Amino acid sequence: MSRSGQPEGVKSALRVLDIFELLAHQPDGLSLSEISQELGIPKSSAHGLINTLLARGYLREGRQDRTYRLGARLFELGSGYMAGTDLITDGQEVVRETARACDETVHLAILDEDEVLYVAKEEGTNTIRMVSAVGKRFPAYGTGVGKMMLSALPVEELDRLYPPNKAMEPITPRTITDPAAFRRELGEIRRRGYATDFEESTPGLSCIAAPVFGSDDMVVAAISVSVPTVRFTAERQSALRKLVLQGAGRLSRILGHTQGEL
Repeated sequence: MSRSGQPEGVKSALRVLDIFELLAHQPDGLSLSEISQELGIPKSSAHGLINTLLARGYLREGRQDRTYRLGARLFELGSGYMAGTDLITDGQEVVRETARACDETVHLAILDEDEVLYVAKEEGTNTIRMVSAVGKRFPAYGTGVGKMMLSALPVEELDRLYPPNKAMEPITPRTITDPAAFRRELGEIRRRGYATDFEESTPGLSCIAAPVFGSDDMVVAAISVSVPTVRFTAERQSALRKLVLQGAGRLSRILGHTQGEL
């Protein structure tokens, strides 16, 4: 046991993880003295850990003399983790957990050209009939998940899918069909980080959607919570916005996204 009462093996493991996390933000590497100082580790202890990690390929020499950075072995482990993740399988679990937390219908969808494809769905107990189903497609411009994903596209791609001089067909009386108004809506979605749908795809139904990011920091999907409009009060919107952003953030991290909280 160490003097702190912590088993030595555990203490060493924590120091190894601290070294990895420190060097993850130092692509050029750090010296032994810098690592020791940053983490508050005695030089003798840091030296032994670094030599072991170098020998196993978890660290390599940095760009400056006598500095150290992350090694290829960590990339191999990360690749092994990614091989065990799956958007649909892991997404279904997140969708299920989110639906249980709010007792509303939750969807996971991906974008395929100008349509959304629903890949996971979990219904709440207090909902109304919806047109969505796993495997079903729907015009992206009329849905919360679709607008969320469209807002992340480059301008050129958006113009290809929806020419600026061509109005979209209305799905309901509330669908945004004017190209200029639609682009303003997408700009607002990009600014705030979530999308809403107020009866734009289904009369009497509203939703709130959040982006799912992949390991390349690109939007790969979107999660939404759908609610009868009569229950979509300002208070309810606030609670569901937090919930759907948390669910999307959790799935993003599972998929390898590491750029902070969503």
